[in-house]
Amino acid sequence: MERCHWWRYMVTLLLGLWSTSCLAQTTPPTQTTPPTKSTPSPMPQSEQVKFRLAGYPRKHNEGRIEVFYKGEWGTICDDDFTLSNAHVLCRQLGFVSATGWTHSAKYGKGAGKIWLDNVQCAGSETSVSVCKSRGWGNSDCTHDEDAGVICKDERLPGYIDTENVIEVQREEYHIEEVRLRPVVATGKRRLPVTEGVVEVRFKNSWAQVCDRGWTPKNSRVICGMMGFPHERKVNKNFYRLSTERQKSHFLIHSVACLGTEVHLAACPLEFSKGNNTAGACENGMPAVVSCVAGPLYTHNAALKKKLKVSKAVRLKGGTHVGEGRVEVMRGGVWGTVCDDRWNLQAASVVCRELGFGSAKEALTGARMGQGMGPVHMNEVQCTGAERSIWNCPFKNITEEDCQHTEDASVRCNTPYMGYEKTVRIGGGRSRYEGRVEVLQALPNGTQRWGLLCGDGWGTKEAMVVCRQLGLGYANHGLKETWYWDGSNVTDMVWSGVKCIGNEMSLSQCQRQKVFSCPKSTARFAAGVICSETASDLVLNATLVQQTVYIEDRPLHMLYCAAEEDCLSNTAAQANWPYGHRRLLRFSSQIHNVGRADFRPRLGRHSWVWHACHGHYHSMDIFTHYDLLSVNGTKVAEGHKASFCLEDSDCLEGISKRYECANFGEQGITVGCWDLYRHDIDCQWIDISDVKPGNYILQVVINPNYEVSEMDYTNNAMKCSCKYDGHRIWVHNCHIGDAFSDEVERKFEKYPGQFNNQITN
Repeated sequence: MERCHWWRYMVTLLLGLWSTSCLAQTTPPTQTTPPTKSTPSPMPQSEQVKFRLAGYPRKHNEGRIEVFYKGEWGTICDDDFTLSNAHVLCRQLGFVSATGWTHSAKYGKGAGKIWLDNVQCAGSETSVSVCKSRGWGNSDCTHDEDAGVICKDERLPGYIDTENVIEVQREEYHIEEVRLRPVVATGKRRLPVTEGVVEVRFKNSWAQVCDRGWTPKNSRVICGMMGFPHERKVNKNFYRLSTERQKSHFLIHSVACLGTEVHLAACPLEFSKGNNTAGACENGMPAVVSCVAGPLYTHNAALKKKLKVSKAVRLKGGTHVGEGRVEVMRGGVWGTVCDDRWNLQAASVVCRELGFGSAKEALTGARMGQGMGPVHMNEVQCTGAERSIWNCPFKNITEEDCQHTEDASVRCNTPYMGYEKTVRIGGGRSRYEGRVEVLQALPNGTQRWGLLCGDGWGTKEAMVVCRQLGLGYANHGLKETWYWDGSNVTDMVWSGVKCIGNEMSLSQCQRQKVFSCPKSTARFAAGVICSETASDLVLNATLVQQTVYIEDRPLHMLYCAAEEDCLSNTAAQANWPYGHRRLLRFSSQIHNVGRADFRPRLGRHSWVWHACHGHYHSMDIFTHYDLLSVNGTKVAEGHKASFCLEDSDCLEGISKRYECANFGEQGITVGCWDLYRHDIDCQWIDISDVKPGNYILQVVINPNYEVSEMDYTNNAMKCSCKYDGHRIWVHNCHIGDAFSDEVERKFEKYPGQFNNQITN
């Protein structure tokens, strides 16, 4: 009996090995289910399938593909993998498409089962489950062959990304877009729309949501999607009368949100079925929601004062309003948040805390540039209901735990304001550049397009235009545009436009009430060149404090410095070459932590050769070094009027691109820094005429905003100084926006870089 069992076992084993070998060698991959319109997805409805990106190192839109099936996470083998497969998978992960794919476990080996092998997609499939493959769980691969994808960094609308996991939804019920349709006449005319009937876009038409069982938690989710931080009660009786006159088409007859979701599609929904959609809301009416706008968007001055935005959280380095690197204040010092476990719930808490809606994206890997100073928080775990990120559990960390390459960022939902309809650019070589035109309202109630006077136009004004049009940062603000093709608009309508730089619309900037322009022809109209990315320069304040000292330098060693105007005015009356000048010297290390290389505004043909120091100066003004009295009056300055920009050193893995030698290209690469040591000519302030006392040392990079940057508020550094006539003490060196207002009060009498008058 035992021998029969043994032979039966051997025959079964040999047959199994033979069938597996044939399948691997001769049988083409079979399609699990034909992707026809009449055939549903082969995935059983009871099975929950999820996709995620994993591995290290990677960005948020790339990684090892992992699949959750039958309660277990697994991977996909790279055999027969193609870009078409990657397109399908990226769309399932909520991205518009793929830009590439990887093999051989580039992002590290996964664990668990290898769920799919020999996957062959055409690229148009709605799910990888309908592509040809060996079938679920049937693979001859190891985790050394795990496949990865690189997705285009652009989200599909309506997909919900929770900790980088996308749940597959049945396509016939995929919610594409949500809106509030105002019913009141005044609500239709004024933006933003804060109240109205909830409507969802479905198959190129709009449908309503039944309000039976509707809760404030549902309203909170809708308001968050519309860009508003809070919901409020609504007069349902008024809307019942108005909606009864209109025929409603109900797509959804039940919603049960927790209030922490960032999109309606993430809530449990029951969809109306059959043709009788009007009867899907018996004894109910279309859901109506009313929202409270944040301080930036409310028209009520009294309400604006009541609405308070957190002073302990801010966004830095973003292109648009409501996006940026998350920074939090602790102990009076601003710091960043590490992206470990950073997700949409935590990002939404930050967004609402700042007066915006829920989060569209929770970004990792310093996508909005690297911060400076400490990293205050790590592994933030919010439910989404907290009033502040400080109410969420988090871990304290050290510098070894998290670097600024892991700074967390957010993109918040913001209300639609229609700002892009009141300004346009045209005539340039691409949609990112052109002559600026504004829509002007006339006394007779009509509107017309007009040009802007180029006199006084600069980078800060161009920044507002580029932001208003959603075109990123301003590369240049142009004072004349005669070299661009003009439109039929030839009249100038605005002059003297002056912006701070953070306005959401050009109409919020100051301008002259009475038009006055010295050159009012169209050829001298204002123009802009915009860019999706920009640099961001930051001075190493700690190095300044560590290297500062005084030197009495003989005049016979300062001829080159005098030629480049690096000494104070009284040096001209000195008894050359006898005597000396007293110099306050320090090292200057300037980092580019932005998303684009810092390049001089002037082309190579405009660079100036300085024979004394033997190199070309690529910028007229790059850095100002100033010594100021405690009330802000300048008592001495360093004329760093020209500069030779190059990569002195870079972070690990980044190569130098710029050097001054041999008329080389000049600039500062992202992730690199330009170091001017304390012993180099002109790296000083001439304090020969300064009397003993208390002072403020100030360094300002790119002071005239000649080159585009993501953030200009971190361009100034200042220190407290005490000079006794022989020695100098420098302490408390910091970037201008590194401390809280309370800590800055020691400088409250100091007006900053705006006072550039030198005392005699």
